[in-house]
Amino acid sequence: MDTIVVLDFGSQTSQLIARRVRELNVYSELLPWNVAAERVFQLQPKGFILSGGPASVYEANAPQVPDYVLESKKPILGICYGMQALTHRLGGKVNPSPQREYGPATITPLIENALLEGEQRVWMSHGDRIEQLPSGFIALAKSENSPIAAMADTQRNYYAVQFHPEVHHTPRGKEILANFVLKICQAQAQWTTESIIQQTIERVRQQVKGEMVLSAVSGGVDSTVATAMVQRAVGGQLLAIFVDTGLLRHGEAVQVRQALETNLGVELVTVNAAQIFLQALQGVTEPEKKRRIIGETFIRIFEEQARLHGKPRFLVQGTIYPDVVESSAPDRAQAQRIKTHHNVGGLPSDMQFELVEPLRYLFKDEVRIVGEALGLPASIVWRQPFPGPGLAVRCLGEITAERIERLRKADAILIDELQAAGLLRMRSDPHSLQGTAQAFAVLLPVQSVGVMGDQRTYQEVVALRAVTTEDYMTADWARLPYELLAKIANRIVNEVSGVNRVVYDITSKPPATIEWE
Repeated sequence: MDTIVVLDFGSQTSQLIARRVRELNVYSELLPWNVAAERVFQLQPKGFILSGGPASVYEANAPQVPDYVLESKKPILGICYGMQALTHRLGGKVNPSPQREYGPATITPLIENALLEGEQRVWMSHGDRIEQLPSGFIALAKSENSPIAAMADTQRNYYAVQFHPEVHHTPRGKEILANFVLKICQAQAQWTTESIIQQTIERVRQQVKGEMVLSAVSGGVDSTVATAMVQRAVGGQLLAIFVDTGLLRHGEAVQVRQALETNLGVELVTVNAAQIFLQALQGVTEPEKKRRIIGETFIRIFEEQARLHGKPRFLVQGTIYPDVVESSAPDRAQAQRIKTHHNVGGLPSDMQFELVEPLRYLFKDEVRIVGEALGLPASIVWRQPFPGPGLAVRCLGEITAERIERLRKADAILIDELQAAGLLRMRSDPHSLQGTAQAFAVLLPVQSVGVMGDQRTYQEVVALRAVTTEDYMTADWARLPYELLAKIANRIVNEVSGVNRVVYDITSKPPATIEWE
C-alpha cells in the first residue's frame, strides 16, 4: 500500500507524525534518519517527512538529510529541525534566532499555496530559524519571530514548516499534513483497522511459525490486546501467563483473571509473585532502577514458567509506540531518554526469549480500536491505562507492603469517586472535562504536619493525577470540579491510615510526564 516514510531526527513527537498520517488512512513508518536506503525503498514511499529534533544544523555531527531522499525526486515535508536540515542541505542559511519560539504562535500566509491557507495558530519549539532560503524556494508564511515560518520549492514538491503540525496545539495541523500526504504526494488511503490486524497476524505467523508462544499478561489494555492478536494468529500455540506482582490496583488480580479467561477464552496460568517483587525492590528508591529490577524480575519469572511448559522460545509483550519513544530505544539514537519502560529498556541482556511485539508501532488509541475490532469487550478495551511496573512507579521512594497498600486504597477512592461522577470515560474530546483519559493516586516520600482529633500528626502525602489526552504523547490536566476534589481528599485522609494531606497535580505533558516516575 502507499506509504509515507518519516525520517526521525530525534524529536519526542516523531512517532506522532506517523500517527497523524495514519489517521488519514495512509500507512506511515518511522525510521532513523541514517537508516540504509535499501530499508527505506523496500517500502516504496510516496513521499518523505523529516521530523524535528534537538540538534542544531551547525553543530558537529548534526544529523543531515540523506542523499537518497533528494535523489528519489519524491515530495518532501520538513518539520522544525527537518526544515532547517533541508535548508542547510540545499545551500540556504540557518542561524540562531534572536528570540526563541516555544509555545503558541500565529502564522500569516504570504502567498497562496498548496500546503496551508489562512492565518492560523501553530505550536513552535525552536531556537534556530531560516535566514536565507535555498535556491528555488519561496517563503509561504511568517510568524512574529520567524520571517520564514514555511517555505516551498513547488517545482520539486519540497515543502517545510518551522512549527509542529503533528501536535494538537496546532489546531489545523492535520489539514496541513493532509494537503501534503493526499494532494502533494497523492497517496491512497488504504491503511485501515482491518489491514492493521491482517498484516500483524501475518507478521506474527511468519515470525513464530508453528512454535509455542508465551504471552506476558499484565491485565492492562496493551498486553490484553497483544494477547488477543497473537491468539488470533496462532490459536492453541499460545500460553498466557498472568503474574500477580502484588503491585496491582484494588481488586485487579481477580478482575483480570475473570476477564481474560471469559472473554479471550484462553487458559490462563496465574503466578503469585508478590513477595518476589517486594523483596527485589526492598530499599530501592531510584525510579530507573525500580523499572530495571521489575523488568528483569518479570523475565526471570517467565523463564521459569517456560521451563515448566515446554520451553517456548517466543514471548509476547504489549509494547507500544509511547513506550519506545520515552525509553529512547537503540533505533532512535538522536532522541533523549525520558524514562525506561520495563518492557523496553528494562530487559536483561541474557534474556532467553525472542520477543513478539504486535503493537510496537501502534499508539494507545490505535490499540483500543484494534481491540474492539478483535471483539474484546469495552470494559477491557477502554479501561484506565496502568503501567506494567504497577503501583511501584506511583509509590515514590521505598517500596514496602504497607506503603503499597496505602497507595492502593487511596487510588481506589479516586477511581470510585470519578466513576460515580461520570468522569472515568475514555472516548471523549481530549480537552473536555468529561472523560479523564488517565487518573491515579501517587504516594509521595514526604511527610507533613497535620492535626486530627486535636492531636498533631506527621504523615505521608498523596498526590492526585488526572489528565485528558488523545494519544498520550501530550496531555493536559483534567479540570475536575472543586467539590469532587474536596470529597476525594476528605475520604482519603479519613479512610487511608498514614495519610494526612492530599494535593492535585496541575502540570501538563510536556513539561511533565503523565506518570510521576
